Amino acid sequence: MSRLGARMRASAAAAGERIPPWLSVTLGVVCTVVGAVLVLRPFASLALLVVAVVVGAVVLGVTELVGSRSPDRGDDPGAPRAPRWPHVARALVFLALAVAVVVWPAPSIVVVAVLVGVGLVVSGVLDGFEGVRSVGVDRWTRLALGVASVVLGVLALAWPDVTVLVVAVVFGVRVVVLGVRLVVAGVHRTRTQAGTARAVGPGSTSTAPDPSRPRRHGRVALVGAVLAVVAAGALAVVSVGLHRAAPQVDAFYDPPASVPGEPGRLLRAELFTREIPDGATAWRILYTTTRDEGEPAVASGIVVLPDALRDDAAPPVIAWAHGTTGSARGCAPSVLAEPFESGAFFLLDDVLAHGWALVATDYVGLGTDGPHPYLVGQGEARSVLDAVRAARELDGATLGEQTVVWGHSQGGHAALWTGAVAPEYAPDVPLAGVAALAPASDLTGLVSHLENVAGGSIFASFVVEAYDAIYPDSDAAGYVRPGARFVVREMASRCLSEPGALVSVAEALSMDQPLWTTDPTTGPLGERLAENVPTGPVAAPLLVAQGASDTLILPTAQEAYVGARCAAGQPVDYRTYQERDHVGLVQADSPLAPDLVRWTEARLAGEAPTPTCAAG
Repeated sequence: MSRLGARMRASAAAAGERIPPWLSVTLGVVCTVVGAVLVLRPFASLALLVVAVVVGAVVLGVTELVGSRSPDRGDDPGAPRAPRWPHVARALVFLALAVAVVVWPAPSIVVVAVLVGVGLVVSGVLDGFEGVRSVGVDRWTRLALGVASVVLGVLALAWPDVTVLVVAVVFGVRVVVLGVRLVVAGVHRTRTQAGTARAVGPGSTSTAPDPSRPRRHGRVALVGAVLAVVAAGALAVVSVGLHRAAPQVDAFYDPPASVPGEPGRLLRAELFTREIPDGATAWRILYTTTRDEGEPAVASGIVVLPDALRDDAAPPVIAWAHGTTGSARGCAPSVLAEPFESGAFFLLDDVLAHGWALVATDYVGLGTDGPHPYLVGQGEARSVLDAVRAARELDGATLGEQTVVWGHSQGGHAALWTGAVAPEYAPDVPLAGVAALAPASDLTGLVSHLENVAGGSIFASFVVEAYDAIYPDSDAAGYVRPGARFVVREMASRCLSEPGALVSVAEALSMDQPLWTTDPTTGPLGERLAENVPTGPVAAPLLVAQGASDTLILPTAQEAYVGARCAAGQPVDYRTYQERDHVGLVQADSPLAPDLVRWTEARLAGEAPTPTCAAG
């Protein structure tokens, strides 16, 4: 876009010499208004983005055509006149860009981004050709601008959602600059013409042009072109770095050619050492499971055992259901650099110190082929239970029959569903207890509340991605504002712990319009969300914990959910923790940590629970 800025300045100067002053002022005012609105409200609407691109491209094309009629000798007045055809070709590129955006049926943001990227690449190539034909400083200026344009165009094509920000903000700024220059040029010419008219007559004098001015201007232009190359190169380096930092799965997660139809079978296992403390042995595992409607699937996970077992007995199992890490395949905790803390698990040392084994599913669709059942109860729960079954088949490891499920946030939702489906789906995995920590229990309330949460549209993107893939009848993407659909899709492709998530955060915070065009709690999507609210009875003792300062999972919503479960006859041990937010609730220094350990010890010891229901 720096290339566009330079071209706008040059074209505005040339056009200022050819078009009437009043037209220059009019075009300048239009550009200034459109550009300013786009900068101030970059995600206001797709229509506004389209209008800004069309107006900017038309003005650029027109000024290129007008400017091509003016002499262009660079910084050397004696140099031959530059050929017109590169100007004409650039004008045609910009005008074609404007026409393509207008005539494209229902243009999306990705269409706009791609067209702008193509325009930048083509214009950069023309600049390079023009530079080769030029001489002196002008040659290097045009070559540098051409390189910057091509680099920015390639980035636009490679990373379209970031291009939305570039187009909306940078393009908007450049259109404002062009508008101001056109206004100033028009006003200046009006005054100059008036002054010239007064000066014409007997005894009038003329001022000779300063011969050093073109040379100074050429040097300034070269400095600007070099800065444009540096800026484009920096963006390219950042882009490549962010893409390389995105977590990638390896061949371990590819299923073998022959996969058993029975769920809970171990397919593959290998030692796992990342972030595993001394005195413990861990494996990552690949196993069979099922999606909704009994569809076979493959999932992965981590198993950790203490090396020193108490009384040489098989250790009981803590089945951990992790919190949100993302919905893309590379977002599996076993793939991420922080396999436990990325999913908000901070109590591994406590688990091992008590002689318990940890079985932590990645869930189907994370690590393995998707879709990932984000906040889809059956898929999450089956991944948890089948991970425990598969872990029992590990060579050199023996697990006890007793299992307690822990889960936080998304994992709390999974834990509640695990408790509900276990008796029928996996009677061979008897549950001694279920602990749901800040669970996403009220899905309809949560999804409608996400717009009030800073960065909440990132979590909404995971919901849209999952429900669109798993429930085509819900048309989840159709509930999203058209101007935000592509951005939401790109947000869903990034993990929360990868550096590229900063782009998602910037996009989420930049949205100044509602994410939804239709209330997501109504219609087919609302029905699908409602059916994934965990209302099934949990036979095992149930603990629900909530941070009183949680702004994502609201305490009032959690209290209402627990109250409804109690009214339905479900015994619940409900505990709230003051001054604890969503993640702070499950950190190692939280008062919940010792309470959870003691509660788990009591369940494994067979002690009767003491439900409190909705009493905090």
